[in-house]
Amino acid sequence: MNPDPLVETHHRPAPDLPHGSPRQTAAWAGSFEDLIEKQVRERTQYILQASAPRPGSATPAAPAVTTDYVNTIAVDQEPEFPGDEDVERTYRRWLRWNAAVMVHRAQRPGIGVGGHISTYAGAATLYEVGFNHFFRGPDHPGGGDQVFFQGHASPGMYARAFLEGRLTEEQLDGFRQEKSKGSNGIPSYPHPRSMPDFWQFPTVSMGIGPMNAIYQAQFNRYLQHRGIKDTSDQQVWAFLGDGEMDEPESRGLLQLAANEKLDNLNFVVNCNLQRLDGPVRGNGKIVQELEAFFRGAGWNVIKVLWGREWDPLLAADTNGELVRIMNETLDGDFQTFKAESGGFVRDHFFGRSTTTKELVAHMSDDEIWALKRGGHDYRKVYAAYQAATEHEGRPTVVLAMTVKGYGLGASFEGRNATHQMKKLTLEDLKAFRDLLRIPVTDEQIDDDLYGAPYYHPGPDAPEIRYLLERRRALGGGLPARRNRPAPVELPDDDAYRSAKKGSGKQMAATTMAFVRVLRDLMRAKDFGHRIVPIVPDEARTFGMDSFFPTAKIYNPNGQNYLSVDRELMLAYKESPQGVLLHPGINEAGAVAAFTAAGTAYATHGEPMVPVYIFYSMFGFQRTGDSFWAAADQMTRGFVIGATAGRTTLTGEGLQHADGHSPVLAGTNPAVRSYDPAYGYEIAHIVRHGLEQMYGPDSPDRDVMYYLTVYNEPYQQPAEPEGVDVEGIVRGIHRVARSEHPGPKVQLLGSGVSVPWALQAQQLLAEEWQVSADVWSVTSWNELRRDGLAAEREAFHHPGAPRRVPFVAQQLAGAEGPVIASTDFVSELPDRIRQYLPNDFATLGADDFGFSDTRAAARRWFRTDVHSIVVRALQMLADRGEVDDGAPARAFERYRLDEVTAGTTGNAGGDA
Repeated sequence: MNPDPLVETHHRPAPDLPHGSPRQTAAWAGSFEDLIEKQVRERTQYILQASAPRPGSATPAAPAVTTDYVNTIAVDQEPEFPGDEDVERTYRRWLRWNAAVMVHRAQRPGIGVGGHISTYAGAATLYEVGFNHFFRGPDHPGGGDQVFFQGHASPGMYARAFLEGRLTEEQLDGFRQEKSKGSNGIPSYPHPRSMPDFWQFPTVSMGIGPMNAIYQAQFNRYLQHRGIKDTSDQQVWAFLGDGEMDEPESRGLLQLAANEKLDNLNFVVNCNLQRLDGPVRGNGKIVQELEAFFRGAGWNVIKVLWGREWDPLLAADTNGELVRIMNETLDGDFQTFKAESGGFVRDHFFGRSTTTKELVAHMSDDEIWALKRGGHDYRKVYAAYQAATEHEGRPTVVLAMTVKGYGLGASFEGRNATHQMKKLTLEDLKAFRDLLRIPVTDEQIDDDLYGAPYYHPGPDAPEIRYLLERRRALGGGLPARRNRPAPVELPDDDAYRSAKKGSGKQMAATTMAFVRVLRDLMRAKDFGHRIVPIVPDEARTFGMDSFFPTAKIYNPNGQNYLSVDRELMLAYKESPQGVLLHPGINEAGAVAAFTAAGTAYATHGEPMVPVYIFYSMFGFQRTGDSFWAAADQMTRGFVIGATAGRTTLTGEGLQHADGHSPVLAGTNPAVRSYDPAYGYEIAHIVRHGLEQMYGPDSPDRDVMYYLTVYNEPYQQPAEPEGVDVEGIVRGIHRVARSEHPGPKVQLLGSGVSVPWALQAQQLLAEEWQVSADVWSVTSWNELRRDGLAAEREAFHHPGAPRRVPFVAQQLAGAEGPVIASTDFVSELPDRIRQYLPNDFATLGADDFGFSDTRAAARRWFRTDVHSIVVRALQMLADRGEVDDGAPARAFERYRLDEVTAGTTGNAGGDA
């Protein structure tokens, strides 16, 4: 059996292809087999490529190839298993018992919090071979591995930590009871934010684990190439389900790992052939599908399908009938076999051919039933993992076939409903105990169905000493999260000075103002190397092409082509030492890269500051689940929504005009979202963010700062003397006070709408004798959170003096109605309405965007300068402070119902 075959080695031609002469077919097949057997792999690959159809040829391209449904690594090429298999199997039994009992105990009446028993039961060998021989802990001299554990298998990780002495019995009993069990409560799945000294990576949101693992492996190489940390001895492991591989995120980013030759990355796909409700490919073969997909993406593929008990049968399969049946058997049938009996397998699998039926004639039904799948065999899994870690030049995927619910009994093994089954009957418990040989009596089980005891033989048991010694040799217990970052020297005032100067007589968009801040931060001594700009293929739109020649774009392969713009000052330049991460048109990959960089303070002890800049709504709308996982992983960094706003991205239209991302961001507790109007505001917000993430006195470091910036140029004022810095960073400050003696209104704007409010202030004074103060609301969301916090404090401390929300403090004494305007939906300003006693009106862009001029779009949405004026007059008229006819006269004067009459904003700015 060839250890790394390149083509399908079926012994029969595909049924839908013409056969031709049998003698000629046999001769060609023999020649091809001789080529594979006698020639080196590279020579075989060359001949295959040389014989491929030429461009323009009428010969159709060959279909994607797979290998036979057998183990990739031949028996005679398996390495010696280095451990004591008997000892490891012994405590694996204890692990499987404790994991199942932990979930089962959480189902007692009055609790019933759920949990998953079957995933870990089927995957225990896959994990234990890694724990005992491969996964390097944080104390390993090479820096430790990063392991993305399959979310539903978390009970097994808790059970192992219990045997290691890292978790107590009380904590196991706190499974899924994080608050009610106090300090002993532990979360359902890998949630670093819930268990910050234990879990590293959140994985149970399907598809995010594989995606983040790929970019974690890339970021490890990025740190290496930039000389920040030696990561050459670290591996990234991702444990995934075959059903999970249907998620587009699970497969859609495989090319990056192959293109960048990430041989530090290993996927282990637990192919139990089941999704959550039934078979993954009942009418097909998911292992073969995944093999073809990964091979096509450039990965090294290792299949672990059959345990050692199959080796003699495969060796005796001289005519290939057994392999033929393995190739042709559908996944739905394989699942059924493991839910039946040895006799059933004899009749319905081996009985498909007289040859294979004779092959097992000497075996009893029990012996046939004991034919294991490869994912349950220590030797087969060890051989695969060793081959994976030794493979060079490509990432590796191990496709291991298992049985979901393995060992849990006939009620669980391979059943469609096994994923939802969370408790064992009395009979199940006793049968499971007997199978695992756990020293628990019938009386202990009978006494309380939900009180079956955990098993731990004590720290001096030889098996526990062996287990702990293996982990000591590999660098300590896993999973484990360390938060011991190197000290950070934050930039001084010089890094922010240019942003505070304004744009003078020129106009500049806030996107450009932010890029200037970023440029200066990247130049800051002893800090700039920590900045990681991440731009998904819009750097030129954002004015960041100036970074190309100096900072360069990260590419581990360098730039091996002649650049078309090489003569230009801003030429596109790639380098292994490049600073910019440029994932292409790939927001999902960009957030994964952001997460890897933003958690380097914990995974590597190296604080890095990712700055992810995306186009319009394609950040939070497209990748909200990934940002939620980033928050769970306690990612730190800056997210920049460039070309923001529903009306500023002139001409782009419905799918691009972002009017709601800050609302989405406001639902993420770890995101601090801002909508600044001016460069000096950006400077203070960024500085505050860096101090919160890495300053010496910060109480809450694990945050992401989201800033919306615009592509519309307007005059950027210099920072006023005595500017209200606290107001800027907490959410609101006054930018213009009116001294006009007329009736008062308060105009609140954010981002690009602040200049509109200033123009409205002037019109109100000059044409309607109304006095308007203008406020820049840098963060509606932070004001809302502060108001909610004040309400909670009052609720939790009845009778105590009540704290006034910050927005109410800022507007204390501010007279007249409030008119809030924004280039986002009305829901955003409305979040602070309840905290102000003033009459309150909102002007927002509350519909889909469309292609038109900025002025027309703003007139259509009634958010423009003249709409602000008319709305202010209406509110004053309702109060009797201007005459009743003023709003109608203003509406007619400004032709508010004519889209083409709008004048707010200007052309210009990249889109």
